[in-house]
Amino acid sequence: MTEERLSFQAEVSRLLDIVAHSLYSEKEVFLRELVSNASDACDRLRYAALTQPELSADDPNLKVRLIVDKEARTLTVADNGIGMNREDLVENLGTIARSGTAAFMRNLKDSAKEGDAKKDVNLIGQFGVGFYSAFMVADRVEVLTRKAGETQGWRWLSDGKGEFTISDVADLPRGTQITLHLREGDDEYLEEHRLSAIVRKYSDHIAIPILFGDGEEAKPLNSASALWMRSKNEITAEQYKEFYHHVGHAFDDPWLTLHWRAEGAIEYTNLLFVPSSKPFDLFDPKRAHRVKLYVKRVFITDSAEGLLPPYLRFLRGVVDSEDLPLNISREMLQHNPMLAKIRAGITRRVLSELGKKARDTEKAEEYAAFWENFGAVLKEGLYDDYEHRDDLLKLMRFRSTAGDGLVSLEEYLGRMKEGQEAIFTISGDDIETLKRSPQLEGFKAKGVEVLLLTDPVDEFWVPSVGSFQDKPFKSVTRGGADLGKIQGGEEKPAEEKASEGELTDLLVLLKLTLQDVVKDVRPSERLTDSAVCLVADENDMDMHLERLLKQHKQLGMDAPAAKRILEVNPAHPLIKRLAERAKASGAATSLDDAAWLLLDQARIVEGEALPDPAAFARRLASAMEKGLA
Repeated sequence: MTEERLSFQAEVSRLLDIVAHSLYSEKEVFLRELVSNASDACDRLRYAALTQPELSADDPNLKVRLIVDKEARTLTVADNGIGMNREDLVENLGTIARSGTAAFMRNLKDSAKEGDAKKDVNLIGQFGVGFYSAFMVADRVEVLTRKAGETQGWRWLSDGKGEFTISDVADLPRGTQITLHLREGDDEYLEEHRLSAIVRKYSDHIAIPILFGDGEEAKPLNSASALWMRSKNEITAEQYKEFYHHVGHAFDDPWLTLHWRAEGAIEYTNLLFVPSSKPFDLFDPKRAHRVKLYVKRVFITDSAEGLLPPYLRFLRGVVDSEDLPLNISREMLQHNPMLAKIRAGITRRVLSELGKKARDTEKAEEYAAFWENFGAVLKEGLYDDYEHRDDLLKLMRFRSTAGDGLVSLEEYLGRMKEGQEAIFTISGDDIETLKRSPQLEGFKAKGVEVLLLTDPVDEFWVPSVGSFQDKPFKSVTRGGADLGKIQGGEEKPAEEKASEGELTDLLVLLKLTLQDVVKDVRPSERLTDSAVCLVADENDMDMHLERLLKQHKQLGMDAPAAKRILEVNPAHPLIKRLAERAKASGAATSLDDAAWLLLDQARIVEGEALPDPAAFARRLASAMEKGLA
């Protein structure tokens, strides 16, 4: 027998440290996690055996067994499922091989700071690493396993303190046996009545028998029937919740439960859940869902690409078809017309139920919480799914300049001012920065509401949709503000502004000085307090979108940015003073430093990096020196 000693991935070590040194009020969930993993292993073997029946021929009756040895103080969770080989052991039990590792570490760090043990438990399930919950009750864990179709068995052993060993073992049965050497004080998990109560509480819905003991005397602990096939009136809220925990490997409670059977040309049963918290992989670039597809109660896959649109990937649960062939391959699923019909039916039903939630004004706070979690993902459907665009637009909620709450597009239209012909928006990285944007000043003065868009996806769906109920979307950082047509607010008295003649001379001088870096210099309708701002020309790319693409190198590091328009506020004291000076001295006046300082000021407010910080500092120092003279 050969033995290797390996180290856990850093993230696993951190997780195990939390598990070992935190006090848990829900220790019993370790059994739920291990039984759930064992059930998944049996499901995967049953699917593989559809095309390779020899994999399960030697032991076709799939089951999970709980075996206790009171003298040795061990609890074993054994299954005769798909099993693991050496590579599986290293990947599944030694690393967290997931794209959400960075987010995982941030959450662990935040959790440790807060000292919230319950949150630590949530993270274990949320990141799909429930195996490690075994160390809640065990100071040493041993795994014996043999993968179906292979002859070599393996042994994995660890005390959870940074290292594990792997060695080859002969003559193992197919499947996996996880033996927990219990910590002092956790002997309750050696008692049949305690284990039976935990299984009934968390795992009664699992469709594979869970047995206590071994051999012919083993006792069944669960009803072993597919929960989704039962009538809704036979299922309690607690059973739904525990099934969600099982199928989603989650620790939060479902925000919405959808259970229905579709009948007609095709028949399928759905039990789907909307989580109450974000799954860790919500923004994984693969945009894959985690809903399990069954055919006649036989697990097929949890990654059928055509089953759900990507913008509903936050759903968890089960879809069970009566009509798909049992031996369908994952490749055939991508182009199966029957699956396309199932997808269409699920999408319609889910959007309909979300619409009901959105319209329930008495529970607006609940829908707001859902929107904060999944709104950015739903927006993807606005350019992904033209067929359901109208339904999705009704679900949309936005932050706006009208207050702290969320607003729907219908509510926005109802608050539009007389003469307002567009739905105004502004895009940026965070709400508070947007609220301080100088481009909003004129809109605030007029009482015109502006939607505050902070999700990267906003830059793509807005131009794709174009309008809502014949009202076009228009960014306040583009072209003319059209504020003169809108009734409301208080206009600045004409005498407070620089005269037209004075302003013309100033604009000419600013254009001459900045002609290589700005497209135009013009008076602003949108500014009331700030001296200057930058806006994009009507047909140019939005400034925020350009910054996003630059950050992701989509335009190339050396691609020149589009020239912007510099708008000046004729009523600002600085602009009025500069205009007077320009009128008095004409072209002989040198406003170079002032012009560049105004441009850099606009850049800073816009959140852009200055191309020449040293020149900016030099000009600023010179201006301050003259002001103090």
